[in-house]
Parts: sequence; structure tokens; C-alpha cells
Amino acid sequence: MGFPKIVFRIVENRSCPLYQYNDVFELSGIAIPISNESENSIITTSIIKYPLGKRVCKILNGDLSRIIIQYERGDKIPVCMISCSGCTGSIKLEHSKDDHLVRNDDSSLADELGSMMHLLSSFSFFKNIEEKHINTVISYFKLMKFKTGDIVIRKGDPGGRFYIIVTGSVNVLNDAGIIISNLDKGEVFGEMSLICNDKVNATIQVKEPSSILYIDQPNFQKILDIYPAIQLYFSRLMAERLNKSNKIRAEDLSSGMTGNLAEIPAEALFQTLNMNAKTGILTITDLSRGTARFSFRQGALIKAKYADITGDLAFYQILKEKSGRFRFTPGIAPEDFSTPEIGFFMKLLMEGMRRMDEGKPQKSN
Repeated sequence: MGFPKIVFRIVENRSCPLYQYNDVFELSGIAIPISNESENSIITTSIIKYPLGKRVCKILNGDLSRIIIQYERGDKIPVCMISCSGCTGSIKLEHSKDDHLVRNDDSSLADELGSMMHLLSSFSFFKNIEEKHINTVISYFKLMKFKTGDIVIRKGDPGGRFYIIVTGSVNVLNDAGIIISNLDKGEVFGEMSLICNDKVNATIQVKEPSSILYIDQPNFQKILDIYPAIQLYFSRLMAERLNKSNKIRAEDLSSGMTGNLAEIPAEALFQTLNMNAKTGILTITDLSRGTARFSFRQGALIKAKYADITGDLAFYQILKEKSGRFRFTPGIAPEDFSTPEIGFFMKLLMEGMRRMDEGKPQKSN
């Protein structure tokens, strides 16, 4: 009985000391004939290909090898998830029917990306990079191929990857599995969970056969440090994302809407006022330190006070608040028409998100 090559991908990581979320393992087997005086028989030897550069785990090796034994006994290959036996940590792996990962050690990868270079250079992400540096930046990415119906990421998954659609398209699904939007070639996803070090907030399902580039957190940070122009791209992208999701809220806010931070996070509230160029005063009460007051002029933050904290520090502090009542009142005092901005809004927001991220407990890999 032949043993087909199958792929397992880590979908849950609980402090595993060796592997990370989304690491891929290829499992295959070779049938070896054994002859002796009394009978001829066949045994199957397992071959497990581990993620590039990762050590072999004896515990996981035994767990995956048992899949071959089960198959030889007539059992079906698991089509959902298996769990490793665990040591100091544990992982869950999901069986994929197709090996959709094109590995960096595949000799065809360079040729394939080379043929895509003209296409990639037209994407908004790569337009922020000088042409002579595009090849270097692309070298930090890996390429994955998906079939129609494949799930790329699920809502609630750990974040940590940024994706660029090279060919094909994907659907964005809500909690009920209903399509709320779609993304085509050149568009991106996964950046919010990566930047904010948070869980994925939507499920991405492949609409048609697609090739997708992705980059992980360490390499993402490298290209940000090397090419500061990319930071401007993400500033604009975050602005577009939040502006789209908060467009309806903006219409209500312009007439003096009240609400709660538990329903509209502070970062989304501020972003809505900024992107819609609102002029007025945002007052937030019932906070851990009392009352906060922020003044906007055509979307620019010109005054900020939270308890005894003022300026940008008041802005950073309010982003940490999870509950409180707010009210936006249109209009500002005449003397504030010429008050200078506290700072470039998207720079303030990204710095605030960075400070929030530093204050979170570190996640184990």
C-alpha cells in the first residue's frame, strides 16, 4: 500500500520551545520489501520533512510516524487536527490535502518571482520602495499557493504575518461565515494583527486559485527598520482600513453622538474624527483617572488633557482605556483656530499602538 505525501500545519501553539504557528511538516513513507525463508512482507519507513532550519523533535516525530502505522492498518489519514504529546509546551497540527507552500529552497521559486517582478513593482506596497531595493525586500517573503476554498487565516488565530495577494482573490468572512468584502491582486491583509500583536480579526478564504506572498514578524521588523518609507505605506493603510469601518459612525459623530469605549475602541474613535476632518471637542468620562478632553480642528488633534496629563502623553494614555462614556460636540473656541497640532496624527497613533504592544505580556512561541 503506497503512502501519499501529506502536509501538516501548526494551527495552535502553546509554548512549544521549537516550532511556531504556521510551521509546515511534510509526511511521506517508503515501502520496503522484506524477505525471509518463510514469507515476504513489506514495511513502511516514515520520512518527515521539518521546517527549514528547525530541529527535529523526538516527541513530534513519534506522533507523526504513528500516522503511517494507522494508514498501513487501513485507517484514514486525519483530515482535521492532531495534537502532539507535549513536553514543556504543545501544538496542534491540521492536515492539509494539498501542499500549497512553495518553499524558499525550491529552485523554481526564484524564477517564478522573477517572472512576477513587473507585476509586483506595480503593487502599492512595493511602490514605496526604490526599484533597486525591490529584489532585496522580496527575498524576505515566502510564496504560498492556494486552491479555491482554502482558508489562509482564521479569525481568532494568533497574528504575526503580513500577506500580499500576487494572483487570484480572496473573500473576507465574518463570524457567521458571510462574505463581507473581497480582496484582489495587489491588496494585502494580516497587517493589523501583526502591527498590534493581536489575534486575527477576520477569516480569509480563497475565492479562486491564488498565489500569496507572506512575511513573518521578525523579517517584517527588519524591512521596516531598513526601509522607513514602508512605514508611510502602513500609516496610510491603517487610515484607509479604519476610515472604511467607521464611515457610518462618522456620520453620527458629526451630529454630536454619544457612546461607550467598550463598543468603539479609543483608537477607532480618534481615527474616525481624524480621517473625516472633524472639528469639535471629544469628552470622555467614567475613566479610571477621571475625565479626558480632546480638541480637533479639521481632524488634527490640537489639545489633549486626561486628568493631570496633557499633550501626546494624554493621547497615549487614553488608548489604554477599555471603558468610558464619550460625547463629541461639534465646534471649537475661536482662539483654537490657530492652535498648533500636537503632532502628525498617524505618527501619534502608531506610537500609541507601539506603547500598548510593549505593555502586553509577551507571547511564547
